[in-house]
Amino acid sequence: MESFSAMPVFVAVIQAGGFSPAAKLLGISKSAVSKRITQLEEQLGVKLLYRTTRKLSLTEAGEHYFEHAAQAYQAASHAEEAVQQLQGEPQGRLRISTPMSFGRLHVAPMIPAFLKRYPKISLDMVMDDKRVDMVADGVDLAIRTGDLADSSLIARHLAPMHSVLCASPAYLAEHGMPRTLMELENHNCLIFSYSNDVKEWTFVKSNPQGDSQETVTVVVSGNYRVNNSEALHEAILHGIGIGRLPTFVAGKDIQNGRLIPLFPEYQMASITLNAVFLERKYMPAKVRAFLDFAVDYFGGSVPYWDRPFDEKVRKTQQ
Repeated sequence: MESFSAMPVFVAVIQAGGFSPAAKLLGISKSAVSKRITQLEEQLGVKLLYRTTRKLSLTEAGEHYFEHAAQAYQAASHAEEAVQQLQGEPQGRLRISTPMSFGRLHVAPMIPAFLKRYPKISLDMVMDDKRVDMVADGVDLAIRTGDLADSSLIARHLAPMHSVLCASPAYLAEHGMPRTLMELENHNCLIFSYSNDVKEWTFVKSNPQGDSQETVTVVVSGNYRVNNSEALHEAILHGIGIGRLPTFVAGKDIQNGRLIPLFPEYQMASITLNAVFLERKYMPAKVRAFLDFAVDYFGGSVPYWDRPFDEKVRKTQQ
């Protein structure tokens, strides 16, 4: 069918979010993209897109067509990948998704070394805290935290993600060091609004033998709540209050003394950092290359951002 040749163009327009970014992605002109979409609509006899100067959206027919077109395009890509397995050297376009803060702090710094090692790979990285639809968005690999909600996805463990309670020296000098966990109720506690336990912080302490645990839950409140860990980090650094930060954000400042860890004998909730990809018979060489590179770069069970910690802090984080 003639419409098959336009399918990759249509999928690119939706995944890229417009004609201009799709044209750039495909290496053709914007007018060529527009012409192919118009021809596709004429061939199918339906309108697939609503177009305005500022917005592009799918019609009901467009939504149905895109759902199947994306799957068909992915199947064709898998066929190409199966052949490329025989070629050995990783190559082609690789689209990855990563959370904003972790992506900026720890994924982006490793990309230059990755591309130098694999120069035939063209990398498209999307940093967003929202979870993507890997099929609809054309994502080959996503870096995510927590459990998988989709059983069609495969996860590979990259690193543990720990949290640490901390404050700046300036805040502690002005307001005093809390001596017990319950004294946190009297402090300005800054909140990460995406947490599962926004109003309560839970701490666990194991005895030296590891056969029993003490669990303490503290009701906290404060004058600042934000949905980005780097923004929370800035507020804590500037002495606004006490907060819970991922160690991948706080690690360097704890090492250099700009942040003071509190109650290191207690452990806060931790989650797992995973590389997530679609289940397939043939893993593309480009995905395998990125996956192995990331595992080696981050460091496994003790990621590099945790290693500089004081021994007492690190033991409570493991």
